[in-house]
Parts: sequence; C-alpha cells; structure tokens
Amino acid sequence: MKNLSPPRRRTTGVRPTLVPGRCGRRLSFLLAWLVSLLATPAAHALQGNDNCHDPSTIIKEGNKYWIFTTGTDIYAMYSTDLVNWQSGSRSVFNGVQPSWIANRVPGFDRTKDTYWAPECVYRNGKYYLYYSCSKFGTNTSAIGLATNVTLDPASPNYNWVDQGEVVSTSSSSAENAIDPGIVTDASGRVWMTYGSFFKGIKLVQLDTTTGKRLNTTSYWLAGNVGSDGTTRGNSGSEAPYIVRNGSYYYLFLNKGACCKGSSSTYYVVVGRSTSITGPYLDRNGVDLNKNGGTTLIATKGNYVGPGCVGLFVENGVNYLTHHYYDSNQNGRARLSVGNLGWDGSAWPFITRDWLAAGRYTLTNKNSGLVWDAWGCTGASGQAIAQGSGAGRTCQQWDLTPDGNGEYKITNALGGLSADVLNNSPANGAKLQLYAYSGIAGQRFKIERTNANSFVLASVNGNRVVEVPACSTTAGVQLALYDYLGNTCQQWGITSTATARTATALAGQPAAAAEQFSVYPNPAGQGRFVVSLGAELVAGPVTLTLTDGLGRRVYTRTSVGQATLPVETELRAGLYVLRVQGATGSAVQKVVVE
Repeated sequence: MKNLSPPRRRTTGVRPTLVPGRCGRRLSFLLAWLVSLLATPAAHALQGNDNCHDPSTIIKEGNKYWIFTTGTDIYAMYSTDLVNWQSGSRSVFNGVQPSWIANRVPGFDRTKDTYWAPECVYRNGKYYLYYSCSKFGTNTSAIGLATNVTLDPASPNYNWVDQGEVVSTSSSSAENAIDPGIVTDASGRVWMTYGSFFKGIKLVQLDTTTGKRLNTTSYWLAGNVGSDGTTRGNSGSEAPYIVRNGSYYYLFLNKGACCKGSSSTYYVVVGRSTSITGPYLDRNGVDLNKNGGTTLIATKGNYVGPGCVGLFVENGVNYLTHHYYDSNQNGRARLSVGNLGWDGSAWPFITRDWLAAGRYTLTNKNSGLVWDAWGCTGASGQAIAQGSGAGRTCQQWDLTPDGNGEYKITNALGGLSADVLNNSPANGAKLQLYAYSGIAGQRFKIERTNANSFVLASVNGNRVVEVPACSTTAGVQLALYDYLGNTCQQWGITSTATARTATALAGQPAAAAEQFSVYPNPAGQGRFVVSLGAELVAGPVTLTLTDGLGRRVYTRTSVGQATLPVETELRAGLYVLRVQGATGSAVQKVVVE
C-alpha cells in the first residue's frame, strides 16, 4: 500500500510493570501475571500497546490524550486518536522515590513495589497527579500528590514535583488510603474519594489551590455498614469514582475480586445522590453504605473483571475507560474505551457498542465513497468495494452488535455478511459477501475516534478495513491493513432514513426508537427533521435535546404535525434527543457535524 499517512506505530518505549492497584487486592501470583503479559497477543480492538491496569481518567493536552496506570514509577500511555495507544517515553518519578513515603509506608520500595491507581486532573494552570502507595494485604497506605505544568515528556518544562502526602492510613485505621478519585461539585469545591475493601469508601474535601486535604472532616459513602446495620470488616467496595450529571452525583464502585487474571470477578455498580456527601442509593433505593449498588457492567465474553472506570467527555461524546482481563490473552490486563449514556430515568448505562443495531451507510473519510456490494446482485463472493453514494439497497448495511463492541455486518440486499476472503488476517486480505457463520473473519470491532469517525478492525488479527492505496476511485475493493491512523481507514457511519431502529440509543432497546426517526443523522450545522409515528402525531409532543453532560440545549413542542424541522446552531458533538408524547417518551442519539 502506498503510504499516504503518518509512520507506523512505534513498538518501543516504556512497558509497564503491572501489579494491579487502584481497584483492589494485589497479586499473590505475581510471577504468573508477568508471564501472561509476555504471551503473544491475539490482537483485538484497540491498537498499539494497550497494557493497562487501574487506568486514570483520560486527560488531554494539545493533540494527545494521556492515561496513567499502575506501574513502576507510574506508567503513562498516550494516543492522538483514542484508538492507537503508545507507551510514554518517561515514567512520572523516573527512578526517584519521594522521601516522605518511607515514614508513612515503611518498607515500600519502588524497585519491588508499584504505585497504584493514579488519577490526574488539570486546574490552576497545571496537572495534579494523585497516586497510591501501599504494602500488599495491609491498610498501611498513603495517597500522594505530584504536579507538573505539562504532560509532554519532550517539553523542556516537563518536571513532576512531588507535593507529599494527601491522606494516609495505618494498621489501626478503619479505612485504606488507596484508589483516589477527584471530582468538582456544583459549587466548585474539589473532593477526593478513596478507599478499598478495608471498611469502605470515604470522601474528603481538598484545597482548590494546593490539592491537599482541606480539613479533618470525612464522609463514609459506601461499604461501611452491613444490611443488618452492623459495621463491616470487609466492605467489598473498591475503586470509587464520582460523576456529576444534572442534579445528581453518581458514585461508581467495583465489587468482586480483582487481580486474578481470567479468574477475576470484578464488576461495576452505581448509586446516586443529590448531595456530594451522600447518601448514595441504587435503583432499588438501597444505600451503598448498606451493600447496595446497581450493576452496570460485568464479565462478558473475553472481557473479564471490568473495573476502575473514568469518564472523559469531548464534543458531546462520553468516552468511558476501564481495564479488563482478556481471557483470549491469558488474562492480560488491557484498556477498554467504551460508551457511557443516560436512560430516561437519568441512570447511567455502560456499553462497548458505539452503534445500536440498525441499517447504516458507511462512508470513507478520505474518498467520500461508501461501502458498496459491487455489482448490486447480493451474490455470494461479490466484492465489497467503495462506490458513489446513491442510496441503493446494496449500499446499505445492517449492523448487529454482540454487546462487546463486535458487529456482524450484513448487506441489505440479500443479507449476506461482510467476510474477509479465506478468513485471512493478512495485510491486503479483501472483503467480500458470504453467508454468515460467525467465524472471526466475519466479525468486526468498531472503535470511535476523537474525530467523530469509526475504525473497523477484523476480530481475526485486528487489522483494519481501509481503501487500498487511499484511492478515491469507485470500484476499489476494500481490504485489511495495519492501522496507520489515516482517513483511508476511518469511516463515517450514518443511519439510513428508512431504518428507524438504527437510531436507537446504543444500550437501549431498539423499540424505544420506533415511534420516530431523524434525518439526516449526522446533522450538518444542527439541522435535521424529526418524523413522528402515528401514535405521536395525534397528541402534543415535546422535543428536547441534551448534551453529553445532560444539559438541555434545545426544546420545542408541537401538536398534529408529522414532521418537525429542527434548526439549531449547536457545536459539533453527540446529543440525545428525547420525544415526549402522551403515551410516554423515547430517546435516540443525534450527531451534529
């Protein structure tokens, strides 16, 4: 293939020493864990080096997105598109252990122990990095703070300055000072959650300038009291993380056992409160301090023991990060970047599916041409090429997710599947139509980039679908190639006007969208038309658009109209449209370009 893009990804750099941290109990089988990391990967989904345990929330500087993870001297990884990840060239402490740790956590040695579960936020013109240090199996622990004016190791100003202790615990403490999570409340106050399976989860307020603890007041948020009202010795709650959305604060926690590779039982639960200090109740009204928690995501397929969530919002899109243990790769800890949304009752859901089941047009970001069953016969063996978009049935594709971000893709003309010829994972392997059998060469992982486009990787080998040689000529057959991050490998995916179920909000039942449809979607300059079903036309309806933070940005009402034009001047991003009628409401995503 002619190289019309940036150079191929670098495979060198700092490789993390992964001894799990933020989210809980440490490895008693360290040797087995390290052996699993060195195993030959069966590539799947994200590109590059995605070794990761206890990821911090994504934080952006310039054109790079950074994540800090558990590891020797605190490991950093970065991406320019949220798909391909690389190791940072320097760790945070770069071989120097902060001197204060020896007094607070006797015996901690950076050559033998790792820093756990970092979290990084930006304010006051600099980056505040919180981290944990502890001895395995004890609550002799501490959370420290380091600051820097840049995240770029190549900058002459790059210098992490350790600020010392934020909180610490000893063998006589009830809680355990690990797993920091930072949140700003509606009044601008900054708070830190922390804690682990020793007793439970605590919340303290931080000084907005120093980043240190502001006072001695603390609040138990989860896991401190059993359902019988007695104090618990082991809360089962770890990895606290608070998100503010609308009038609620949402507390995400991990339960179950981490750090056991493919045998891990971690899962993520949530509760919410109108006050940052709680109480946090789950959907059934059970206090998280009394073993409550509504399950959001758990083991499914090769995604074992998901944990340590973080939410990064950009251009209206919610990028939800967490780690998991890949059972296809001997339990290797990996990064997942998925989707967080909000249902009609203002409860969150987490999904690795960026697109709901439905019918779509797939347009190449370089050529502007679309996926086309070339020849329009729908016959087995027919090439899948790029063609000039004309709305033909053979240019429409039904996407069916499996719930883990993988999709079966079938042509609307004849129903045959997108198939990699001979199930090959090789560079240059071409796409064709064939009867679906579920083999890896007929399944595609769809990832979302930072540029509102999508990358489709074959589950068999992880090479991505591209237009060979970045051609702009109709009829060029699509093929697999190593990921280079160019627009020849990126696709705009738009629901068709005739398939209303395609516009269902990912993670919601398709039936929720059957009452109305939106066209076009994506909507240029925020202008689109809402077509109402007969059950909505007769009565009054209210249209409401909210952004990724749940803020209302547009509303209108109507009676007796079948089509409702919407004209806004919204910035590019992802929005949620709610249509409220006399018989109920339904929601769907609207992308503004």
